[in-house]
Amino acid sequence: MAIAVLVSEISENGFYKGEQVNVQKSQSHEVKMKVPFFDLDPMQIVWHGNYLKYFDIARSELFVRLGADQFAFHERTRYLFPIIRSAVKHIHPLRWGDEFICRATVKDARSKIVVAFEIRLVADGTVCARGTTEQVAVLAPEMEMVYTIPEEVRRALGF
Repeated sequence: MAIAVLVSEISENGFYKGEQVNVQKSQSHEVKMKVPFFDLDPMQIVWHGNYLKYFDIARSELFVRLGADQFAFHERTRYLFPIIRSAVKHIHPLRWGDEFICRATVKDARSKIVVAFEIRLVADGTVCARGTTEQVAVLAPEMEMVYTIPEEVRRALGF
């Protein structure tokens, strides 16, 4: 029987009212950032390409937090994880000095790694952008694509 409980009611060692509960690490991570002057375009808003930079920062921190550091994994195994597709929907412009949160959420990690992103203003929660990236596993130096994500990475990302 599944029980819904508040995370704050679960002890550090995974117990709720004396019962062991299974608590999975969140597959999301949020990073707070502030728009620097050099990220602006001539219209004084963040240049569209910089949203992908913000996504990359959040994705990298998420992977490290989940134990799937791609740089360390490459050093041990020769696997690389290039981005094969990215998409951004620009909803509300970010401007100089805006503080914002970029949230990265793992959506899939079986045959490719799919991460969804949302950028929103700290001040009022306005959603500024949403997007996705897709990554595949490739063996270097041959750059041979592998049609599944290695088990160690899959497990770390929750799949």
